[in-house]
Amino acid sequence: MIVETERLILRPFAESDRPANAAIFADPQVRRFSLGVLDRAAADARLEEAMRQVERQGFGVLAVEHRADRACIGMIGFTGFDAGLRGVIPSHPQLQLVWQLDRRYWGQGLAPEGAAALLPFAWDELHAPEVVAITARINLPSQRVMHKIGMTAAPADDFDHPRLPVGHELRPHVLYRIENPGAAAGTPPTPRSSPR
Repeated sequence: MIVETERLILRPFAESDRPANAAIFADPQVRRFSLGVLDRAAADARLEEAMRQVERQGFGVLAVEHRADRACIGMIGFTGFDAGLRGVIPSHPQLQLVWQLDRRYWGQGLAPEGAAALLPFAWDELHAPEVVAITARINLPSQRVMHKIGMTAAPADDFDHPRLPVGHELRPHVLYRIENPGAAAGTPPTPRSSPR
């Protein structure tokens, strides 16, 4: 699975992406709205799982390569939800869009460019009825990306993240969705889950 945009190449991760991927997961600024930074071993495990998912399913979380400098600058792709997380979201969605970029590339519109480029795959290849994205309620930058790619807030599906303690500022989460514009969407394959 390879998707190209004006400024990006979305492709399966390669072994050579390990250092860049680890540096992004170790950056507290990048991970400030997620479940924390990851050490090298955990970041490598995420990369390896992403590689296996794409090989097994034909889609998943992809490396983001910046055309101008050929650097791996993060990841964008589709994942599922583990049972515990899916169970606390009222509509029990199946397919979520996720992204994470090196902060040196923030503020250039790259996240919405890459995320929007993946939506046709969800509609045309996966026949997904919808795609959702979730984030902490206080994560306004990610919510702006969601708006830019046509997603709308779904307050009835807002939830408290089960892996965060009561009172934690990141526990309240919001969900945004975009529906398949096709009239007869089928049932998508169930993707593997990926923790945030």
